[in-house]
Amino acid sequence: MISNQILQTTIEGLKGITRIDLCICDTEGKVLATTFNDAEEYENSILAFVDSPADSQVIQGYQFFKVFDEHQLEYILLAKGGSDDVYMVGKLAAFQVQNLLIAYKERFDKDNFIKNLLLDNLLLVDIYNRAKKLHIETNVKRVVYLIETQHEKDVNALETVRSLFAGKTKDFITAVDEKNIILVKEVKPNETYESLEKTASTILDMLNTEAMTKVHVAFGTIVNEIKEVSRSYKEAKMALDVGKIFYSGKNVVAYAHLGIGRLIYQLPLPLCRMFIKEIFDNKTPDDFDDETLATINKFFENSLNVSETSRQLYIHRNTLVYRLDKLQKSTGLDLRVFEDAITFKIALMVVKYMKYMESLEY
Repeated sequence: MISNQILQTTIEGLKGITRIDLCICDTEGKVLATTFNDAEEYENSILAFVDSPADSQVIQGYQFFKVFDEHQLEYILLAKGGSDDVYMVGKLAAFQVQNLLIAYKERFDKDNFIKNLLLDNLLLVDIYNRAKKLHIETNVKRVVYLIETQHEKDVNALETVRSLFAGKTKDFITAVDEKNIILVKEVKPNETYESLEKTASTILDMLNTEAMTKVHVAFGTIVNEIKEVSRSYKEAKMALDVGKIFYSGKNVVAYAHLGIGRLIYQLPLPLCRMFIKEIFDNKTPDDFDDETLATINKFFENSLNVSETSRQLYIHRNTLVYRLDKLQKSTGLDLRVFEDAITFKIALMVVKYMKYMESLEY
């Protein structure tokens, strides 16, 4: 469960303090980490020690120690030398590795619990029982961030996110699929949705600079109890999808700010097709030329202001009016009329949604 790199770093640190060489092997005599060169020569001695009833023993000038995970023998630790000082250092090293096992096991259990919590795989009674055993507070405000990476199994991105929240013991970082990193973050009483957006931007900037990868970050709403965490996760997932469809220029998307896109995303495709046919008859926005589409988008950006739109498009006001009249003749909708403008805007968003959903089918 503990990586060889962690074991190596641990015994190198201990050697730096005590100046005593150490080695950690598995129960089959394979060297996992060592600070001296000839550790492989002791394989037979290790196998004999595994079968012996002793928990520690001096063999060929080395102190041998057994390291247990609960009652299961996990590692054999060797300390170079036969003196009492070496014995004490060896016992301390074995104790340190045993504590590492406990810590990693608890982390794994917490990770497993958070994954099942996010995926709604736990009964309500199990959520509270397991949270209590794992010392996870149940009445803390939390929010779920979903970080989508460019590449599958992006280890650098995962480690960067972990390092960013390393000191936050009440935050959890995990993954339930190949491309998404999930952060379940504690929300302090003074934190607002604006603060959460800043955190998302920090994650984005860190991953762009440290992990050299482009990501999209989405987050759900703040929940008050641990049983509601899965809801925030589902909201973050929806925000990620809705962001791709309607807000492709944004790399940070909040569920709370999805607006009408959230409603459209939940519409069944047959209903969307029926709506578009009613609005455009046999036409679709794809039939409009680039000039018309640019005019429409700029007109909406400027809140239906004719003067400002014509100025930004570098055209005469009468030219813009002519284009809007032409559009009215072909669609029956006058974008200068608020109700028609809303209908047209929704229709454009529905078409975007239909294209996205149809692309997933192929």
